[in-house]
Amino acid sequence: MSCFKYLWCLLVLLLVCFSCKEDEYKDKVDDSQLVHNQEAAYIGSKTCVECHNDAFKKWQGSHHDLAMQVANDSTILGDFNDSKVKIDGVSYHFFKRENKFFVSVVEVDKSEKEYEITYAFGFTPLQQYLVDFDKGRKQVLRVTWDSVENKWFHQYAGDTIVPNDWLHWSQGAQNWNTMCAECHSTNLQKNYNPGTDEFHTTYDEINVTCESCHGPGSNHVKWASSKDGSYPDQIIKGQTQEEQLMLCAPCHSRRSKLTPNLEPGIPFEDQYLLQKLSTNFYHGDGQIDDEDYVYASFLQSKMYMEGVKCTDCHDPHSMELKFDGNQLCLQCHVPAKYDTEKHHYHKQGTQSAQCINCHMTGKLYMGNDFRRDHSFRVPRPDQSVEHGTPNACTGCHTKQMDEWAANKIVEWYGEERSDHFSDALLLSAESEITASETAKLEAFINDLSYPEIARATVIDNLPFLSQSQYNAFYTALDDKFPLVRYSALVKFRPLSPEIRIEVANKMLYDPSKLVRIGVAQLLNDINDQSLTQIDQAGLNKAKEEYKTMLLSSADFSNGRMQLGDYYIQKNDYSKAIKHYNMALKKDSLLTPVYSNLATAYSLNKDYENAISTLDAWGKIDSKEGRVHYLKGLLFFEMAKNDEAVSELKTAIKLNPKDARSMYNLATYYYQEDKDLASAKQYINAALKVEPGNPDYEYLLALIYQKTGEVGKAQGIMLKLQANQ
Repeated sequence: MSCFKYLWCLLVLLLVCFSCKEDEYKDKVDDSQLVHNQEAAYIGSKTCVECHNDAFKKWQGSHHDLAMQVANDSTILGDFNDSKVKIDGVSYHFFKRENKFFVSVVEVDKSEKEYEITYAFGFTPLQQYLVDFDKGRKQVLRVTWDSVENKWFHQYAGDTIVPNDWLHWSQGAQNWNTMCAECHSTNLQKNYNPGTDEFHTTYDEINVTCESCHGPGSNHVKWASSKDGSYPDQIIKGQTQEEQLMLCAPCHSRRSKLTPNLEPGIPFEDQYLLQKLSTNFYHGDGQIDDEDYVYASFLQSKMYMEGVKCTDCHDPHSMELKFDGNQLCLQCHVPAKYDTEKHHYHKQGTQSAQCINCHMTGKLYMGNDFRRDHSFRVPRPDQSVEHGTPNACTGCHTKQMDEWAANKIVEWYGEERSDHFSDALLLSAESEITASETAKLEAFINDLSYPEIARATVIDNLPFLSQSQYNAFYTALDDKFPLVRYSALVKFRPLSPEIRIEVANKMLYDPSKLVRIGVAQLLNDINDQSLTQIDQAGLNKAKEEYKTMLLSSADFSNGRMQLGDYYIQKNDYSKAIKHYNMALKKDSLLTPVYSNLATAYSLNKDYENAISTLDAWGKIDSKEGRVHYLKGLLFFEMAKNDEAVSELKTAIKLNPKDARSMYNLATYYYQEDKDLASAKQYINAALKVEPGNPDYEYLLALIYQKTGEVGKAQGIMLKLQANQ
């Protein structure tokens, strides 16, 4: 049964392995960016106001100023006047005692506890409240104050969330240290200890102040105080688009960290991995869906491609829009062409004639916080008809169908739609695409006229099945943008060690930390003896950056899972098991961990715990076919073939498109001529689910050889050879 052992081990390579993490290496930054050096220290906003009073006054009362405040009578907006409310089965009693703010909570499981409110988060359209917990944790209450309608409400309204759920306010999803702190305070140092699972979080100022964006100001003060003016003016001014994005994007993006040592003004991909336009978070065309924030949307936009920067629309200190209504857009767009009924076909002066209501649609987040999509797109109801994506037209005309809107667009603007990257995004997300469509996508990913985030996402979506994809991905390794280079690098992970080593040698000294980490990920499961041909200094640097990245997210349940994945590839199963168990302690519903933990137990020859781990997963989700698929592989490993066959058949029953279970059953029946008819039946079923899969076709060729159908076998082998 060695082939099943091999298949079991291959599961490790399929584990999801995104991350957020650490390192000490820093790229040289162009002097024009005026980034602070190591000697600079944080001095506090009170020092800045002495010279920058106008900017300080604009900042006062802004979202940055009120990002986090100590709880007192002047900062708490919610009703703590002995008020009571019950929402989604949870009862709250808000009151004050000795000038302090408290809430008594009766959970859905009837447990009751009193908490002191220590901090307030934000002010409009909602305000949240923090509670101190053990081990340095601060937790954000689920119950939230609606400061527009002056009432208490629940985020995730209508959901019953039990206390042991990761989404519960006392658990990881609402942990201030991990989820919120670094973007609500200045010079936030999380200081998480992975060994003790404790936080010692600190900050220089409680809110988002001058130095959050401009960097530590001590050297700037020295320069301003020097009589001869010779001291270098080391402060981040954020004047260009690139500089502004490096300052704003870290907190206005959905991303994971590469290092715990975050500094303003450092290139984004030296500190973060941006969440790309996966349909888990975005609509298929790239429109916002989940809580995606702004940066990834803006990177899609024509505005970004044309050099528009944040402060063209937003005041950098008050955060307010610079102009009301269409005047904001008419800074650049000619009124006679765009602010006219001949362009938008709506009555002038109405909400329907506002640029943003067609080109910046939005969505409510956190219950009552309406946020607009910054991809600035032209409505495409024709895509809605074909793909189910939203559009501005029927978002407003809710009683009309997408077909009606698509016909109106044709009536007003003609049959042809301008070429747009969203067409490639939607195509790449399709389960089946033709050879000509694949060729178009291969060209798209290396076409610099399209946004880098769209091209990187298409790389993620495009299957790696032939030489043409290899060529396209290899070309993308030289792309201008780190996110594209990293995405291309990831595609080589399933390939042979020889190919990965070749690619690693090419990319080892990439200027972007993100890409260098990708190199370390590419080589992580290859033993050191096979890596002697790679420059060891560069390799060690990349490995350190990768390990630091992993450790910097160890406070996340997903971060612990990634550490487990790291150690399982290093064949250190004991450490992998430790981190997987900690991941489940943090989030018992993070189901991918059960799969990985069972794998680690199996590789450690601890079959009893492997089975019990999968059984625990099955209790959480009795309809999850993958539980039975993995148990089938495990039983094969234990030489319990009858039990294995039964589990794989159950997996297929629960998921009729489970091609992997079909493939493994076909392999079992093929071996030693057990049942060639069943082998043929299952492998053909697998190929119906995944047409063209080379592993499945190869097994079918072997079966044909044994059944004497030599011509069919040869035909398949010739096809496979042609695609190599």
